[in-house]
Amino acid sequence: MEISPAPSTKPRVALLIDGENIGASSAGRIIMKALPYGELTIRRVYGNSGRLGGWNTAPGVKLIHSGTGKNATDLLMTVEAMSFILGGQADVLVLATSDRDFVHLATHLRERSVQVIGIGESKTPEVFRKSCSEFVELRSAEAQIAAKVPKADSDLSELDSKIVTMVRDEGEDGAFLIGRLGGRMHAAHKIKIGELPEKTWRAYLLARPHLYECGPRGPDARVRLKT
Repeated sequence: MEISPAPSTKPRVALLIDGENIGASSAGRIIMKALPYGELTIRRVYGNSGRLGGWNTAPGVKLIHSGTGKNATDLLMTVEAMSFILGGQADVLVLATSDRDFVHLATHLRERSVQVIGIGESKTPEVFRKSCSEFVELRSAEAQIAAKVPKADSDLSELDSKIVTMVRDEGEDGAFLIGRLGGRMHAAHKIKIGELPEKTWRAYLLARPHLYECGPRGPDARVRLKT
């Protein structure tokens, strides 16, 4: 006799992301921040699909085209959030946005004893933070690195900021081929490593062990951001 698995006892979470307010590079961090609140049964990102860039290919979320009208994304997110919660499809709402326009939605649902979790960047207005049951701030890769290095070195140089962004946004499984770095940095920023004191990208990266990890040697050498 086949035994059916026991139903999940975790709260069902609807994760709704404002794709026009938060970049696709934050997709993985948003999901990780939302996981502690229950089972992510709904994962959606909203926005004008023609302008969302990386969100079109971000794994783990469903892209919902909200159209091109004024406040179209905010309105569609609000309608669907109310539908998911009041329709019994979710127990917890996680709103990933830095937009104050969702204050009324968060306040209304909290008055109905619904847990509303806000996830947003440092720019998020205090009024939205306080309207949520809890607010979780997203920290950029640069900020996370800066928090781990000595205070005197906590400000990334302009070049290191560009490298960190490229590894984070274009790397695979958190790693970027060092052999590709020269071509991409020149194409995107007109930077030639031969004009810098280190002369090679591997030497440049190895000279900053507080920021980067490199390995192995050879054509498959990759750089990872130090964690």
